[in-house]
Amino acid sequence: MLNNLVQKIQKVDNEFEVIGQAQTGSQAYEIIQKKNPDVVITDIRMPVMDGITLLTKVREQFPLTKFVITSGFSDFEYARSAIALKVSDYLLKPIDPDELSSVLLKIKKEFQITKASYEEVFHNDTSRMTPHQIAALLKDFLVEKYSQDVNLNLIANIMNYSPSYLTKIFCQVYDQTPSKYITNLRITHAQRMLLHNPELSIKEIGEMVGYHDQGYFSRIFKKQTGLSPFEFRGNAS
Repeated sequence: MLNNLVQKIQKVDNEFEVIGQAQTGSQAYEIIQKKNPDVVITDIRMPVMDGITLLTKVREQFPLTKFVITSGFSDFEYARSAIALKVSDYLLKPIDPDELSSVLLKIKKEFQITKASYEEVFHNDTSRMTPHQIAALLKDFLVEKYSQDVNLNLIANIMNYSPSYLTKIFCQVYDQTPSKYITNLRITHAQRMLLHNPELSIKEIGEMVGYHDQGYFSRIFKKQTGLSPFEFRGNAS
């Protein structure tokens, strides 16, 4: 079934490349950590680690990775719960090639739209800047777009850099990774709204700073501040 799925993916578009295969959730997690793929297609039921657990763990480390969940009919409602975790789509097994093609081409289109918007700021001429200037340009971009999902891999690709090099020069100037910088921006804005906008719910605040899953927002907020958003707001009142 796994090999059959790989063949179906490769037939959709010659720009799609399958960079890893796994038969358990834990194997998949190891591959994702090493290769940081744009898209992960995972079954719900897998040995060692199920698909939802895999999705949750990957989302913590790679928030921009897109997910497609597959499931049998008996797991269909369980798979639907994955929508709250920002899954791009879910497919019922056996996977129909036309449905798979539709889902993957939709994701490809999303990447193309995002890349086009980035190219207005980052382009080949940008690579002629000094590392300090590039880091400053990226910082200004993150400050403006912090509430959106910023794809650093795409930005690096536009400038013909590797993502690791772009991260390295940003760290040299600002002493933190771009992802960490975005998280700090989001939590700082969330703290301000929790204190000064009592009319907004915690869910609304999370969505406004870029976290569309309230549970995920609460976990990140507590990890950063030591308090849940509810506790933070309560302590301030």
